[in-house]
Amino acid sequence: LPVYDSAMPELPEVETACRVMRRALLGKRVAEVEVVPDTIVFGGAPPEAIAGALKGHSVVDVGRRGKTWWLTTDAPGAVIGHLGMSGWIRHLGQPTIRLKEHGDAPLDDPNGRPRFLKLLITAEDGCRVALTDGRRLARVWIAESAEKDRKIKALGPDAYDALPNGEAFARLFKARKAPIKAILMDQKILAGIGNWLADEVLYHARIAPAREAGSLSAKEYAALREQIEVVLRTAVELGADEHKYPKGWMFHFRWGGSRGHEMIEGREIRREQVGGRTTAWVPSLQK
Repeated sequence: LPVYDSAMPELPEVETACRVMRRALLGKRVAEVEVVPDTIVFGGAPPEAIAGALKGHSVVDVGRRGKTWWLTTDAPGAVIGHLGMSGWIRHLGQPTIRLKEHGDAPLDDPNGRPRFLKLLITAEDGCRVALTDGRRLARVWIAESAEKDRKIKALGPDAYDALPNGEAFARLFKARKAPIKAILMDQKILAGIGNWLADEVLYHARIAPAREAGSLSAKEYAALREQIEVVLRTAVELGADEHKYPKGWMFHFRWGGSRGHEMIEGREIRREQVGGRTTAWVPSLQK
């Protein structure tokens, strides 16, 4: 089956995973649920509680806010999750993207069972959706509802589905002295943007990542909002498949190591720590 590369899960990857679950599960009754016991991934929720929240019930909603996703059935409660750095959700038997965290190792064992399986959901028509995570950084929990879940309530507006306009957008950043990149990645301010997305957006908006968030002009806030919208829409529409991203994107140049590039379109790429994260930017363009 085709396997495509992508970054660690940020908004485009999580939205892609949600669309996989919508196609495979939405409107269908869950026939079987396998939960592999893991006190880190599932926390205090026992396997039978996760299974019981899904098995025998019809999936009525697959939702997302930022990097957090949820499944709601016709029973009370919701199963909510976060993919962490290496968690992934795929429709078994269908093409999938492969996160950089997965490396080149096979996704399935010799018997065809997903490696690092945490949760396997089988719909009444036989469609199977698997959550896997080799590093155990994903989290899955049960809440009364997505709307009442405290972790979801703590998130800012979704950067894809609910990006504020005009002055409301600028107010997210005004009066903040932290670097603009750090504010972009603060999920309580704007949900869904992580490290590579922040670098991509700031590169196209021509804004230096270490600039104080409150120092931008009205024109720069407008450019920033426009690029958030363009980059996210493009990445989501392309199914988070990095091979389809535009050739001029920083994504193809930002990584270090053997994949690293020193230049992008004839301009020097600088890599340094901003907001606690390795940042790739172009000083000759980003001011």
